[in-house]
Amino acid sequence: MKTNGGMSNRQLANDLQVAPCTVDRHISRLGRHMLLFHTKMLKDVPSPSEVVVDGFATFELSQYFPFHHNIAVEKKTDFFIYFNDSELRRGGCKTKDQQIRQDFLEKMYGLPDPQAVRKDMKHLLDVTLRGRDFAVVHSDGHKSYPRAIKETACSISHIVTSSKDHRDKNNRLWEVNLTDLLIRHYSANHKRETLAWSKRRLSSAYRLAIFLVFRNYMKGRREKDRSSPTPAMERGMVDRRLRVEEILEKRIFRDHIELPDRWSKYYDGKVMTRALKINCEHKLSYAR
Repeated sequence: MKTNGGMSNRQLANDLQVAPCTVDRHISRLGRHMLLFHTKMLKDVPSPSEVVVDGFATFELSQYFPFHHNIAVEKKTDFFIYFNDSELRRGGCKTKDQQIRQDFLEKMYGLPDPQAVRKDMKHLLDVTLRGRDFAVVHSDGHKSYPRAIKETACSISHIVTSSKDHRDKNNRLWEVNLTDLLIRHYSANHKRETLAWSKRRLSSAYRLAIFLVFRNYMKGRREKDRSSPTPAMERGMVDRRLRVEEILEKRIFRDHIELPDRWSKYYDGKVMTRALKINCEHKLSYAR
């Protein structure tokens, strides 16, 4: 898929000789299909007993509107299980002009929920560990994670690893660190110092859903080993790498799949970018 080839939407449009809005529309449709496809594949599959979670830092529209994609990856298989997002306030050092600009934007559009990370991490764990009585969760030292873990119905052993530790294969957060690296490598909208950043969180979610399916079902775990199994093969969910034609061969109807709450909002286009005047929901009767 060209979407996972490091190309922006406009680059894709130039390459395919179509209008940029055509690419935007098809990526949205692909993203919705991937949400349904992955949820369908997880049906009747046991939830993982050990996961690694993290907040993938990015932004929408401009750097004054940062957010985290909270992601969960299964330990030892690299299987990318689930994600959602949390709006944040812009932090770090700012010039006087930047602070004035931020104050103006926050007064105009309001502040993100200060408890967003805690609430969304709880939701992430509830979906990821569904039906499990006990699990092990690895994370860095983010202050909101312990509170989210305490509120989760599943009994959790929480193992914290400093984000300052050397990030090699011996790091206990290796699986999620690798996923973060691959997201930045394959996704034009998440590369450092890029012109292709996501203008909407919803669009970022659709692209991430496409990456999730690519990572789990099409790409081997190891880049240099062509015979390396995919994470889904490692879990025993499939017996071979899936091809694009297999993933897209059948239409999956929204009414036949029960999506998690946040993914349902992604599908219906109800995740809004507060600084944009127009946020269109997905209401097309024949495209559900």
